[in-house]
Amino acid sequence: MLTSVEGRSVIVTGSSKGIGKGIAKVFAKHGAKVLIVARGMADAEATADEIGNDGGTASAFAADVTSSEQMDAMAGAAAERHGGIDVLCSNAGIFPQSHLENMTGDEWDLVLGTNLKGTFLSIKSCLPYLKQSSSGRIVLTSSITGPITGYPGWTHYGASKSGQLGFMKTACMEFAKYGITINAVMPGNIITEGLVGLGEDYLETMAASIPLKRLGSVEDIGNAALFFASDEASYITGQTIVVDGGQTLPESVEALEEAWEFKPNPSCGFIGKGAKTTGESPRPRHRFLFSLNLFPV
Repeated sequence: MLTSVEGRSVIVTGSSKGIGKGIAKVFAKHGAKVLIVARGMADAEATADEIGNDGGTASAFAADVTSSEQMDAMAGAAAERHGGIDVLCSNAGIFPQSHLENMTGDEWDLVLGTNLKGTFLSIKSCLPYLKQSSSGRIVLTSSITGPITGYPGWTHYGASKSGQLGFMKTACMEFAKYGITINAVMPGNIITEGLVGLGEDYLETMAASIPLKRLGSVEDIGNAALFFASDEASYITGQTIVVDGGQTLPESVEALEEAWEFKPNPSCGFIGKGAKTTGESPRPRHRFLFSLNLFPV
């Protein structure tokens, strides 16, 4: 069991819905005081009220991560309401799809400004308060898209998420003297409000490409963030956790199918698709990567 985060002050940006909301609810469930940050106050208040109705402690704050002034105000509000800042979950991000040939400079700047510069600005504003904490933690929400996989239409998104990890590797060295750790969670395909609207058949098709045969939940990401924020993770910094159900690992569709079709056979070693009962190895198959994060975060 992890050491409790009860009473600790936690900020989660982009937490009125989706993965951010899931992270906020996990921290609140474990007794943290959470500041729900979103661009729209009504959405932030709705999430804070939901957490409060479940017995947690949360309040709302409207801010845009692309604004240095608004990030300063956010950090000040958390410190005033909760007595400081112990954990920053830099989660806010956008992912409008646009193919490179058609992408404008403004589209590129919007995504990098929100996902990457927003990470920088939120951390910079919270840093003075994190330095005063005995357990300062920063948790980034990155993605498998960019650092591990790619998908057409998300060159800007992939660049922003890869950029977060490059930022983290140097930031962890600069923050170490203050006892502050910074790590990143890299989600695969996670069930959020947007995905549910696509229908059950579509979700089943997506899940079929994942070794665990299911999509992840927002709580799965929240639990990984909670670990990084724990005392038990105090010696971990500059690192990542991929939370994707094994999605990025199969080298082909056939590899995944064979893993599920395999049945032990004591006399032959194994029986799998493409293998004879004499125990010989399966025949070579066409190899291609199948590790796409169709709905990044």
